[in-house]
Amino acid sequence: MGNVILFPAFIFMCCFFSHNVRGNPIGTSTINCKSGSYDILPTVAEGYNGAVEKLTGIDPGESVVLMGFPFPEDLQFLELNFTLGDTFAVVQTKSPLDPDILTDTNGELGYSVQCVSTEVQNIRILKINDINDNPPVFKQNEYRKTISEALPVGSLVEKVEAVDADVSTVNNRVTYSILDLVQDKFMIESDGNIFLMSTLNYNLANSYNFTVEARDVGGLTDTTEVFFKVEDFDNTSPYFQHSLYHATIQENQIGMFRDILPEAILAKDGDTGINDPVSYSINQVSPDKYQSYFSIDETTGVITVVLSLDREEISSIILNIQAAQVSDNLKTANAAVSLNIEDVNDNQPEFDKSSYFSSILENSPNGFILFRPIISDKDEGGFNGTLEVLPETVPFSFSSDGTLMVKDYTLLDRETVPSFTFQIKARENQAPFRFALADVNVTLLDENDNSPQSNSSMYEGKVFNNQTVGIWVTKVTAEDPDEGPNGRVKYAIVGGNQDGYFNIDEDTGDISLSKEIPFRENEVLRFSLFVTARDEGTPARASSLLVNILAPGDTKPQFLSPTYGGRVQEEMEPPVEILKVTFLSVSPINEVDLQVMTHGDKFSIDSEGHFSTLKKLDYESEKNYTVSVSISDGTSHDQATVLVEVTDINDNSPVFTPNSTNVPVPEDTEIGTSVMKMAARDSDEGFNGKLFYSLQGGEGKFRIDSQSGEVFLASELDRETLAEIRMEVVARDQGQPPQSATGSILLTVTDVNDNPPQFPLTEFQVAVPENAAVGTIVLGLAAVDPDEGPNAVISYHIAQQSPSSDLPVFILDPNSGDLQLDQPLDFETVKEYVLLVEASDSGRPRLNGTCSVMVRVQDVNDNAPEFGKEKYDVAVYENLPSGAPCVTLDVTDKDEAGFSNGHFVLISDVFGINKQGTVLLNSNATLDREEWAHYVLQVVAVDSHVDGLSATAQLIITVLDVNDNDPQFSPHPELVQVPEGEYSPESPKELCHIGTTDADEGDNGRVTLSIFSSDANRLFEIREDGTLLAVSPLDREMKDVYELVIVASDEGIPVRKNVTGITVSILDENDNDPEFSQEIYVIRILVKDAKEGDTVLTLSATDKDIGNNSLISYSFSSESPFLLLDSKTGVITLTSNVRDVTEDTTFNLTALAQDKGEPSRSSTATVQVFLWWNNSTSDIIFESYKYNFSVVENEPSATVVGTVKALSQSDTVQVTYSLKLYEELFSVDHDGMIRTRQMLDRESQEWYTLAVEATDSRARSTSALAMVTVQVQDVNEAPVFNRTSYSASIFNSSPYKHPVVQVKATDPDVGENGQLEYSLQEASPLFDVEPSTGQVYVVSLQGQTGQVALHVKATDSQGLFATAKVEVIVERSSTSDIVVISIAEAANTVEKKAPQLEKSLEQVLDMSITVISIWAAGSIRQRSSRSDVATNIGFIATDSRQNIVPSEQVRSELENRREKMEEQLKIVFGQEMTFTIENPSEVPGPDQATVITLGVLLGLSVAVLLAISPALFVMVRKVKRTKDGGDTHCIISRNSMDVPAHLKKSPSSARKDGDGDTDSNDHTYEL
Repeated sequence: MGNVILFPAFIFMCCFFSHNVRGNPIGTSTINCKSGSYDILPTVAEGYNGAVEKLTGIDPGESVVLMGFPFPEDLQFLELNFTLGDTFAVVQTKSPLDPDILTDTNGELGYSVQCVSTEVQNIRILKINDINDNPPVFKQNEYRKTISEALPVGSLVEKVEAVDADVSTVNNRVTYSILDLVQDKFMIESDGNIFLMSTLNYNLANSYNFTVEARDVGGLTDTTEVFFKVEDFDNTSPYFQHSLYHATIQENQIGMFRDILPEAILAKDGDTGINDPVSYSINQVSPDKYQSYFSIDETTGVITVVLSLDREEISSIILNIQAAQVSDNLKTANAAVSLNIEDVNDNQPEFDKSSYFSSILENSPNGFILFRPIISDKDEGGFNGTLEVLPETVPFSFSSDGTLMVKDYTLLDRETVPSFTFQIKARENQAPFRFALADVNVTLLDENDNSPQSNSSMYEGKVFNNQTVGIWVTKVTAEDPDEGPNGRVKYAIVGGNQDGYFNIDEDTGDISLSKEIPFRENEVLRFSLFVTARDEGTPARASSLLVNILAPGDTKPQFLSPTYGGRVQEEMEPPVEILKVTFLSVSPINEVDLQVMTHGDKFSIDSEGHFSTLKKLDYESEKNYTVSVSISDGTSHDQATVLVEVTDINDNSPVFTPNSTNVPVPEDTEIGTSVMKMAARDSDEGFNGKLFYSLQGGEGKFRIDSQSGEVFLASELDRETLAEIRMEVVARDQGQPPQSATGSILLTVTDVNDNPPQFPLTEFQVAVPENAAVGTIVLGLAAVDPDEGPNAVISYHIAQQSPSSDLPVFILDPNSGDLQLDQPLDFETVKEYVLLVEASDSGRPRLNGTCSVMVRVQDVNDNAPEFGKEKYDVAVYENLPSGAPCVTLDVTDKDEAGFSNGHFVLISDVFGINKQGTVLLNSNATLDREEWAHYVLQVVAVDSHVDGLSATAQLIITVLDVNDNDPQFSPHPELVQVPEGEYSPESPKELCHIGTTDADEGDNGRVTLSIFSSDANRLFEIREDGTLLAVSPLDREMKDVYELVIVASDEGIPVRKNVTGITVSILDENDNDPEFSQEIYVIRILVKDAKEGDTVLTLSATDKDIGNNSLISYSFSSESPFLLLDSKTGVITLTSNVRDVTEDTTFNLTALAQDKGEPSRSSTATVQVFLWWNNSTSDIIFESYKYNFSVVENEPSATVVGTVKALSQSDTVQVTYSLKLYEELFSVDHDGMIRTRQMLDRESQEWYTLAVEATDSRARSTSALAMVTVQVQDVNEAPVFNRTSYSASIFNSSPYKHPVVQVKATDPDVGENGQLEYSLQEASPLFDVEPSTGQVYVVSLQGQTGQVALHVKATDSQGLFATAKVEVIVERSSTSDIVVISIAEAANTVEKKAPQLEKSLEQVLDMSITVISIWAAGSIRQRSSRSDVATNIGFIATDSRQNIVPSEQVRSELENRREKMEEQLKIVFGQEMTFTIENPSEVPGPDQATVITLGVLLGLSVAVLLAISPALFVMVRKVKRTKDGGDTHCIISRNSMDVPAHLKKSPSSARKDGDGDTDSNDHTYEL
């Protein structure tokens, strides 16, 4: 019985715990079974699973049920846990809550607990918070669409759509973006619409593929692919491949042009997807009189000359040709053909004058130009020859550019020969060597040759209204370097002083006010005075000076009118100038300020009164503006009003609604039928709103009524020819300017079954091997029906088989047209089948097409060949010649014919195999172990060319090393900076690390480094690890830059080298004291004449350091009451205190010069100051208190310097003179005449300041003091070379302009006398010297060896000179790899074509080519275009690793590829041309008169330079243009080429003797 009682309790507990297994409910409430209840439960998160609500207060006898509210579907998530008799019930979930399913209630879950007895409902609403747990999903995986290239910009192209299953708008809001880089072409908006952003062009891109991403707020994404195919639209005209063609033809010749460059004439349709043919025609010929001389093939575009041409009548003709699209001749393209008519030499040269007259000053310098005669020749190219002077003894010659100039100035002496009369001759270079003569008369002139000169071309001054008559205004100054009357300058006003307001002092140039100027308010009076400075020579020389004087009056700015008016159109882009406001002011003397007071956001005014808009104006918003403007100079001001009227424009365009439409039209529609009507509206009125319609496009198939916009069919339609027609209707109003709108029409032509299926061929042939498997597709047949829809659906069947068989041998797929084998074939039984195949469409009526198929049965080969080995191992050296054999493979075949009809297959760019099985190195291939050391190849032997059986063998080729690679430098700094200092081998300074590599192996790849620089070997070393060291003291003041040539050498045989350059720049240390120019400075001051601010002396100190270490400041060790020292300039000036001195005073000051280094360094000098107080009375006085004299240097003692004179009040009183300073150098006698006591040297001291005292003979004598300044003038002295001899060595392969050695001379003179010009004392065909720098350089050393002695002359401007000897040892070059070819073309033409010639050689040889030099072969015949000339071309070839290719290999390759090279020569020179490969040792080198250099090794790397010689290396700094010699013969058309400006490095082998002058390091030049 106890167990029975416990059982209900157990059941109760189970029920109780089952109510609570899901946790506490979200809400608790009491049920109302009488009136019901409505409640909103607390919000719960998505995915909640558990108790929702506990309802209490249920009567024990009441029953409750759970119902859906308002939708029964909501109960899919809920259930009611209730037992009859319980007083509570629990609503709980059946599954996790998901608001994304509750789309109708926006994620809210509703339910009702209903009391059964009363049917009263207790309604509950549960809000579920949505979480972002669903990504967007596109409705399609991809979007594909075909769009026309004529689609307007801004059109909707496609719409993509993705759906997010989340219920809340926050989480299900989707944004779109394009992931690929097509934003410039397409744009996607937030709704997924994709719009066209820029014009499509089928020719540039015929399809677009990009990815579109859909993303929600939580970052969840999905993507889809969008594919747009662009359809070509016939909207582009044809085009020529080139807009300009060049053609040539000889005069008097008819027929086709000899050649056309850059290629044959060809035009194509611009719509590449349509590609219509074009028709050619000649539009115009210029001059037009030659129109009938030409014809053109309208199909091929070949132009023919039908009437011969005369070059003397016309040398070139321009033809304008046109290509028109055959289907639409309105679409055209034009091009020009420039025809050059080649000439025959039949005219003699002509001078522009029969006689020439010229006058020049006597002693005109060498190179002084007289004139340049103009020589003409009616033949092509004009005059091509030489100019001569007859006789050669006259002192004139021609320069290289044909200018007649002075050759020997020493013969130009007017007193000896007042004039020269001679002839000049122009002679052609080509047979029959026609010439012309002209007379020349040169007269020599003599005159005063220096005019007064001013430092300024214009002077300025100002006069204000408070100034008085006589006041100083400004001063003009001019100096004349002549002496005596020729150098005495007088000033005069010669113009601009009509009213006499100004006066000028004729001696000083001071301009003063001579009478009052009537000033004017608001006006600046301007006076332009023309002043002459004239010397007193005979004849006098003068120069003009301009003096501008301004006289501004009182300023009171004011407008000239109170009101101004102007008009402006609406919508114009600002700024628009409306008018100019006029006003009075003295601007720019007194600046004025103009401002806009009202409407300042719309209008502006500038300082000149230009009144403009600041923004667009709108007539509809405001038609008139009243604007206040003001003017002010800061003191006075004025105001005015500007009235602005805004005018209306036609600003509304017509509008189509809609702007595009699609219309279907059957292809059998009758002509004249109305297709549609397209109308637009315009918001404007009157003429601005009256519309007229026009039609664009339509292929001429339609017309439009211009008044109504109705479109009619104008010609027959054929859907198979044109399925879609796109047109545009343009509506244009009558306003000014007119506005228009465009509507688009797409007319789709619908189909009619009017075309039968057609096979591409009426008969097909196919071969099938007899062992072909059943089911093999023998042939794919496809017929084409241009109709569409059912009319174009084709089915196939075999109508007949011959010979016939019980079972069909072939079957035909009715849908695809594939012909398949259905029975085995037997070649011995039937060798050939003929099938009749029929294709039928599905239209009404059904149309058919047929073709025949011939099937041939083939026999089969069934035995494969066999190699003697499965694998072959071969070793060859990498220098194996091209075409050399490597190994021969043996092959057998058991078939009856054996391997006699077989062949080998070897796929390799390097190796080939012949029919006999010999493996060869390809003729265009070379081996390089460093690039590829092993080749593993598969060789296939095939016994028949058709269906052959094969065998395969492996071929392993090992490439053995030879020493064929130069060492290579790793990247390293080109510039290394090191402080100057005391370095030694025991205490070196590490500068940088130089790394090297060598692609070879073993000894061939082992590299050592050395320094190849004579002046740096003792200063620098390289450790074994490649570290560059400074091992000797470095002094920047001795030398600041070292150019090191680093040589890398391997240990192979032969040794290979490479070089590189490192510039070592020595940084400055503050290790030098400033140095004063004098140890003692002397200042002598006459107190009575001294005034404040006078400059009495300038201290000068220098510091050998640089930068802050050399910046010097000056100071006195103690202050002076009389002198002021400028710390920056060293200028010493007087202070006012000197007036207080009442007796002679002498004192010393110590001047300090201190640099700004860290720490600073200084030095001192003594300044001796003499203050002379001359208490003279009026009894004696000098005529001038200051005298300036000059004396020429090196004059003997007792030379008169000048005379001073003192005056006394009584004639009976005698005056004696004495010197107070420099008594050892000068003397003065009783007459006041000053003389020298010894020879003076200007280079030692240029200026002397003497004090001369005059004393009278009275008992109580009085004295006076005068200061005399003496300048020592320069006398020209001969230059002096720093060294009497120089030496250098050079290789004979060095190119033109290669530097050898630089000589240096100095001249103690100053100015022009100190300027030197270098030249060779005797001309040399091997070397020359740069006139301005003294750089000796190579002209041509080809074939030269041994010692050459040169004498270099340095000449100053007056003809004094010095000479130095230069000995050059010419060594044979270590390389003979220069290749020389000759062609039958003029040297000047080859020179111009040199870059193209290099490229052509590179294309033929597959090597890098550098042309070294070009020179005329044989006699001097330059700049000729005739066929009897020959030109030599020397060049070097390098491989891909910048190694020089041996000349033997280059010559061999060139001979093997002769035909290809001659084709390239034809392209370069425009005519058939052959070439000869010369032996360099047998070819005479170019001499100085004929060499036409192309510069040193253009673009060759440092490795190539090493192959010539390490001694040729140098870093390049600077070079100047060579000066032509003074020959009496010259080539008129000669153009000496400078070394290319882009060349960065040039080899040098200069070596110097001596102890390393400061000049000896100047071996490097920049080209």
